[in-house]
Amino acid sequence: MKKIYHLSTCNTCKKIIAQLNNGEGFELQDIKTEAITEAQLDFLKEKVGSYEDLFSRRAMKYRSMKLNERELSEADYRSLILEEYTFLKRPVVVIGEEVFVGSAKKAVQGALEKLKS
Repeated sequence: MKKIYHLSTCNTCKKIIAQLNNGEGFELQDIKTEAITEAQLDFLKEKVGSYEDLFSRRAMKYRSMKLNERELSEADYRSLILEEYTFLKRPVVVIGEEVFVGSAKKAVQGALEKLKS
């Protein structure tokens, strides 16, 4: 399976998708128009190790909801991502059994190398 969870309005997502053969051969899921399902999120968590690793603290609602002042559990991270698409760190690139999360250089490079192999 090759899939990218992204936001179509996110310039960073667009740039990374362009680096990944313009998304050719990938199923693209815009998480704003097609919400991530519980099963999809649970699959991603299984691959990366925790819901926290999939959670974006850069989302505007993170501070406005005062989440930065709380200690969040794995269950909290899961429910927040399911409730509000902006809490999913993006893009999330799935290539086979490997998952690359976010726009950090290491994640993008890992996805590019996996795509070449």
